[in-house]
Amino acid sequence: MKFSNEILDLENKISELKNFSKEKKIDLSSEVEKLSRERDELLKISYAEMTDWDRVSIARHPERPYTLDYIENMTEDFVELHGDRLCKDDAAIVGGLCKIDGQKVMIVGHQKGRTIEENIFRNFGMASPEGYRKALRLFKMAERFSIPIVNLIDTAGAYPGLEAEKHGQGEAIARNLMEMAGLKVPIVSVVIGEGGSGGALALGVADKVYMMENAVYSVISPEGCAAILYKDSSKASEAANNLKISATSLQSLGIIDGIVKEPLGGAHRDYKCAANDLKSVILSSLLELSKLDVDTLLKNRYNKFRKMGSFLER
Repeated sequence: MKFSNEILDLENKISELKNFSKEKKIDLSSEVEKLSRERDELLKISYAEMTDWDRVSIARHPERPYTLDYIENMTEDFVELHGDRLCKDDAAIVGGLCKIDGQKVMIVGHQKGRTIEENIFRNFGMASPEGYRKALRLFKMAERFSIPIVNLIDTAGAYPGLEAEKHGQGEAIARNLMEMAGLKVPIVSVVIGEGGSGGALALGVADKVYMMENAVYSVISPEGCAAILYKDSSKASEAANNLKISATSLQSLGIIDGIVKEPLGGAHRDYKCAANDLKSVILSSLLELSKLDVDTLLKNRYNKFRKMGSFLER
């Protein structure tokens, strides 16, 4: 990304000045403010000229807020629910009941880890069939009690291991797609980081689908696409730009309904601000969807996905 080294240097200087000011009890606020303005200007220029490959890097940023971070910053009274009632509890999918500004919702999402231990526990956010069956169990519970559903998507893809295939990975994803198409409650899905292939789609059949500004959503990773099409995974940046995986590209194609703005520099720079912007979009969408009767809700959802991929020749 353009000016990345300069931005990092400025941030280090800002941090040093703040620490020095605190230790020596000297007012350096004017100097900090000046450097902050310089940094923000460079960020604006950098983010205005980003490529889709740059956005992939931001979507994968290790400090980017994950599902549990958003739950912590925008919900109240969250009660996590575990297990698929068939085999086990998959930690790559988290979900439960909560309130968003008093609005009851069932929230479900992929969860990655930050440390090696967390990533092993969460399987890097790549869910097994048990995870998608847990999600479906929570969806059905929400439908039973007429509670709207909010899904937060953030995965490189469903887990491709032998055990997952033995346990019916394809069937679990396909069943989620089928069942979500007919759930009689409003569904809002948001790609908060990576939206990879069927692993993302299994939580993506919704009345409203949004993406965070720096999220990506694609049938395959840029590296995988480059390895298949170009026989060279080092051409991932070229593949990313051709895949049209950014929020702006997908909105123009009618794949998503809108883009959730992120704080300057990305959601990882201000969790609270990112969560507030996301909360606002979710609540406004749920209010809009709550005005529809069930038949209209289901008809609109069907038509939304049915028309994708339709083009007129001129």
